[in-house]
Amino acid sequence: MNGWRVTQIDPHLDLIDLGIGQPDFALLPVELIEQAAAERLARRDPSYLNYGYEMGDEGLRAALADLMTRRSGAPTRPEELMITSGASQALDLICTLLTQAGDTVFVEEPSYFLALRILADHRLTLVGIPAGEAGLDLDALEERLQRERPVFLYTIPTFQNPSGVTLPAVGRRRLVELSQTYNFTIVADEVYHLLDYGASPPPPLAAAAGDGAVISLNSFSKILAPGLRLGWVKAAPPLLTRLAGSGLVDSGGGLNPFTSAVVRAAVGDGRLEGYIDRLRTIYAGRIDTMDQALRRHFGGRIRCRRP
Repeated sequence: MNGWRVTQIDPHLDLIDLGIGQPDFALLPVELIEQAAAERLARRDPSYLNYGYEMGDEGLRAALADLMTRRSGAPTRPEELMITSGASQALDLICTLLTQAGDTVFVEEPSYFLALRILADHRLTLVGIPAGEAGLDLDALEERLQRERPVFLYTIPTFQNPSGVTLPAVGRRRLVELSQTYNFTIVADEVYHLLDYGASPPPPLAAAAGDGAVISLNSFSKILAPGLRLGWVKAAPPLLTRLAGSGLVDSGGGLNPFTSAVVRAAVGDGRLEGYIDRLRTIYAGRIDTMDQALRRHFGGRIRCRRP
């Protein structure tokens, strides 16, 4: 039936909603997904219609490991990856398994408001750590750690939402050292890492995931399509085994095996990388347009940071 609502925002509204992080409908890669799905369905392989492997499609994890090793600056092995239903579901699963109501979690201030809602759903005690022009204030973090220990710190180290700042390499090293000294986990939301529009950011915090200090959250929502509800976690294999052994994954099988099979075709043959490069070009042009408009219409009356 025509007119049924299927998306969070109404695609027919004649405006650009700057308050919500969703791609332009015109940019969604319908043809790419159509080709990848046709390729997988043509194989007449029924395996991806069954309950999936708890860690996720091994072919997709291998293709992702190769992609992230080449494009992110962080050597990645398939055994360090688990497929999830996007970064939000991964954060919810981490909260379910690693925390109890009332536990303390540190968050950047400001931070991604929807992630804060997930943490609040688990009745966690949130403690804000200020962030400035160079990202998370590590002196303030260390001072707070001397008085209080969180179960984990939730941070967006690259192109932080909403501030847009990036934690430099020296800060990343110090943050990992603090997590080891004070025995807390870093949950790094790194969904924007591949979407740079100039100089590449430092290697992701995921580079330190192998020592157990970091759980890195990633998603296809920003680099392919949010409706796929597909993402991945990079972490030390023992922690991934714990996540994969949760009741949710054990009961339902691996998360989104059919979608994983389709996306595997797009990742493995380079179509995803081509699409990411197209997004970077288009978004860079839109940044120019927005930046010029803000300065032209507001002049010195506002202060803004170019992403």
